[in-house]
Amino acid sequence: MITIATRVDVMQRLGRAMADEARTRILLSLLDAPGYPAELAEELDLTRSNVSNHLACLRGCGIVATTHEGRRTRYEIADPHVAKAIQLLLDAVVTVDDDAQCQDEGCTLGCCAGRAQLVQA
Repeated sequence: MITIATRVDVMQRLGRAMADEARTRILLSLLDAPGYPAELAEELDLTRSNVSNHLACLRGCGIVATTHEGRRTRYEIADPHVAKAIQLLLDAVVTVDDDAQCQDEGCTLGCCAGRAQLVQA
């Protein structure tokens, strides 16, 4: 059964999808064009198993859709609104205060490493 997610659910699904670097890189690749797991693995220097697991997560979140093409499966961003939202996020300017202390001791994003920067993706 297909349901339409609530606004809160949509935000949580997008947040979960982008919270992992590999999933973010996969999404950025799919933003450019549909892809296949083996090709994404090679392009992103990830294992096929890793890419397949992340694609399953993105599919479960409703962010990517599949099309079966014989023995291959093509993945693409499921909704043009999601693609547009990702593109708008890429246009955002993010500032990082090098004096601010990260509140998450386990942060691995690099944003908490004391780098002052103005980043526009």
